[in-house]
Amino acid sequence: MQSNGEAALMADLDLPHDFERRPLASQGIYGSLRRRIVDLRLKPGELLSRAQLATEYGVSQTPVRDAFFQLQREGLVEIFPQSRTLVAKIDVAHARETQFLRVALEIEVMKTLVARGDASATARARQILALQGAAFEADDLERFAILDRHFHLSLCDAAGFPQLWRVISERSGHIDRLRALNLPDPGKVTGILQCHAAILTGIETGDAAAAEDAVRRHLSGTLSALPSIIGRYPEYLELQPES
Repeated sequence: MQSNGEAALMADLDLPHDFERRPLASQGIYGSLRRRIVDLRLKPGELLSRAQLATEYGVSQTPVRDAFFQLQREGLVEIFPQSRTLVAKIDVAHARETQFLRVALEIEVMKTLVARGDASATARARQILALQGAAFEADDLERFAILDRHFHLSLCDAAGFPQLWRVISERSGHIDRLRALNLPDPGKVTGILQCHAAILTGIETGDAAAAEDAVRRHLSGTLSALPSIIGRYPEYLELQPES
């Protein structure tokens, strides 16, 4: 049973609820479709019907079209004018670039929090980590993945860089989809929980080296599993041709 504090935090984080059944403007439709693409409820290569989605969301086709354009700018859909719109394949090169940026940002965030020496800086992340553990116990990987993103956002917020996280997040659709493919693998979720705990412990004890090591281990996990992901889901991936 959830405590009042847990329930309040979950409401504050806006965890999954019935996004897709209430009327939304184009920005809300963009956010909902983006979540569905990143969580692989809409799979790479899947056809997107503007008319069908307009009916589903209870809107005209115009806000759906506008949402498609936003998703196209992020490389998450492919629009073929007067023909069709497809969920884009996962661009592995783009995922690698985003991962490079994210590692650089999160190491600087960690160093900032260690230097500050404020024990309260990790309080929200600790709460989210506890909720992640509960999601794991409930075998709710969708909620676990959303909490994972909030965990990292909470540390960026604490360090004073929330907008930088949003910049990274906006271009993270491809790497996040790779993670969604990797998340059900045996030991993946427990590894994430262990790394998150190690990051927080390093920050709280002022051990920057330990925290940095945990950040690097954590963020390298999915790309390390790339050969296995390619072997299982080749139809989902856009790979650079070998020279």
